[in-house]
Amino acid sequence: MEPDEYVEAVLSLVEQIPPGRVMSYGAIADALAEVSGRCSPRRVGTIMAQYGGSVPWHRVVAANGRLVPGHEQQARERLLAEGTPMRGDRVDMAAAAWYPPQP
Repeated sequence: MEPDEYVEAVLSLVEQIPPGRVMSYGAIADALAEVSGRCSPRRVGTIMAQYGGSVPWHRVVAANGRLVPGHEQQARERLLAEGTPMRGDRVDMAAAAWYPPQP
């Protein structure tokens, strides 16, 4: 998979995350690892920082539920509006984590 194709795959997967649910950077990397040959949560984070404005970026969080650094307030408002389960200032990952269906 070419780098541009990986960017498109990440953004496409983020678009599939239902309202009220989230994925971690690592879960996105894991979900795409088999088809892409890559498994880097940092690369997913870089892609989201550079290209994520056109997708529901607020639904991508750290594995511990921490919101997007620098955009915490806006992400929190959007997540709460969607009914995403929260635990204080973090997403309740046990209740809100989403994984794409396996083919």
